[in-house]
Formats: sequence, structure tokens, C-alpha cells
Amino acid sequence: MENGHHNGASETAGKPIICKAAVCRSGGQPLVIENIEVAPPKEWEVRIKILCTSLCHTDLTFWKMESGPFAAYPRIFGHEAVGIVESVGEHVEEVKEGDTLVPVFFANCGECRDCKSTKSNICTKFVEKHYNAMPRDAAGRFKDMKGEPIHHFLFVSSFTEYTVVDVAHVVKIPPLMPLDKACLLSCGVSTGLGAVWNVAQVEEGSTVAVFGLGAVGLAVVQAAKLRGASKIIGLDLNPEKEDVGRKLGVTDFIDPTGLGNKKISEAIKELTDGGADYCFECIGLTSVMQDAFESSREGWGRTVILGVEGQGNPLSLNCREMMRGKGVVGSLFGGVKPKSDIPSFVQKYLNKVTV
Repeated sequence: MENGHHNGASETAGKPIICKAAVCRSGGQPLVIENIEVAPPKEWEVRIKILCTSLCHTDLTFWKMESGPFAAYPRIFGHEAVGIVESVGEHVEEVKEGDTLVPVFFANCGECRDCKSTKSNICTKFVEKHYNAMPRDAAGRFKDMKGEPIHHFLFVSSFTEYTVVDVAHVVKIPPLMPLDKACLLSCGVSTGLGAVWNVAQVEEGSTVAVFGLGAVGLAVVQAAKLRGASKIIGLDLNPEKEDVGRKLGVTDFIDPTGLGNKKISEAIKELTDGGADYCFECIGLTSVMQDAFESSREGWGRTVILGVEGQGNPLSLNCREMMRGKGVVGSLFGGVKPKSDIPSFVQKYLNKVTV
């Protein structure tokens, strides 16, 4: 394949595209549908026609920010999506016009030491410092109709008809995958699946406790069920989460507000004969991380932290409990290497394979 645009490239290849996008002009303000201009892809970049996008809680977290280094406006939010390639820039060889792909906030260059290692999924070539722009040149590809720049979000910006994404942030998938399912693999669902399959490596017959039944927590539940966990305890302050949790695999539900004077760890130890084999923290609060650790079994209990604690607060753990065999591990994007693991998840879905 030649560098640059492919033969039979679309009429818009190499030209700016005028399209509609949901633009946020300031923190916490409603998104407004506007016409914007999307520049052609530069070297190592892909311009994507977005077919379906979903809302992640991280979008809401950043949307609420009115000041600070990550509060950049105007901005196009959205980072869970699926689309087709409209055109590619020079040096792009792994996708071509018309391919179906998932853009991902998490880079996977395939060249750095970490990408080549089986021990890490954190790409060190693309350090996540340009949340508001493209990763290679720290510039944007969006303008409004007055010619003013519009900031990117998490290297994706999917609340628009067209976007430009670095090739390190795209994953080609089979076109047979339903769009409303494919877009979820960009972030939350992959995070939950990977935490169970890649990080914890939950075994058949294990006991599992899931703290927080949002999208990530429910993905953990499904993954644990597929692994054959014998007991899956779901914890959430919202009692309405019990029904959806049980439909996806929760065997026991705990609303911590209904425990009275009983500690969460005591309730879980009663249900699991001494503590859960695996605890997954899917909220991002240090207090919940401590509860999860205390709820894990002595000897081999593992607490996996998926929730993002944005303030960098310290986590206090009982050293005596750690000495008795308990462990804690952080899990960024579920240990998922996007370019290899996401196609595998898609294939499992298409084949209805149990893990």
C-alpha cells in the first residue's frame, strides 16, 4: 500500500470537512450542535466518520470542570465510539478507507518497551499529556465557523460526525459487530473485562465482590460470570442496580446503607466464608478501596482498583493484613492492549464464546 491516500479515496480526502458536532463552550454548560470544520488527517492520522458513540462517566467528570489544566474550552467530548475510515494520512498502513474501527483513548504504538511486553499495557511512546489535542504535535484538527480552534478530548472526540485520531489510538474490528456494542469497547466494558481476564485472572469457582455497579462494574460482573465465578457480590448505594446486576450475573446484592452497624467487610466475609477471593473497586474513592481490601480473603485475596481517584489522595491499608497474603493491584484500562485485546473481545462476542 502506498503512503498517503488510497486509490479510490473519497471525494473529501485531503480536504476539510464541514459537519455537525456537539460543542461544549464552557464547563458544566449544555452541549450545542454546531457546524465545525474538521481538517484532513496528517501523517500517522486517520479521519473517521463516527457511526455510533456512547457516554462514559469520564465525559461527565471532565464536563463539570470549570478550571484547571484539563478544563479546555470550547471542546468536543466523547471517547467511546465506532466508525469507518473516511481517509488516512501518510504512513498509515493498518487501516484503509471504509474499514470499521474503534477509536480508543489509550495508546498502543506497538513499538515501545511496554507495548512489546506482556507485563504492561501502558504505552510509553505516547505519554498522556496532550488530552486537549493530537498526541504527536499537540495541535487540534477542529475549528468552528469563525475559524477559532476547538479542543479535543482524550485523543478521540466522538460527539461529532467526523473526527481525526492518531493511528496509535485506533483498532480495526470486523464490520459484523453491532455498532451499539462495538462503541462500548472503547473504554468502560473493555476496562471491566480486562480487569477480570487479564489482571485478576479469575478462576472457575472463585468468589468475587464488585464495588460499584456502573458500566465498568457491570462489565466486571459479566466477565466474572463467564469465568465461572461461584459467587458474585454486587455493592451499590442505588438499590435499582440490583435488578440489572442480577440479570448480568450478580448472585448477592448489598446496599451498604442497609447494613446498620455492620461493616461492609463483615457482610462480605459472611457471604464468602472468610472474604472474597477477588474484590474489584469500580468507583474511585479511597474509602471504598479500603473497604474492598478489608473484604478480601487472607492468604490469597486480591483487590483490583479500576476506579479513577482523580485527586491523587493516599490510600491507607493495614500492613498486618498485607503480611497475611492480601494484595492490591491497580488496573488502568483493565490491562488491555487495545490492538490485540479489543479484536479478541469482538470475536468472543461474535462467536458467543465463554471464557
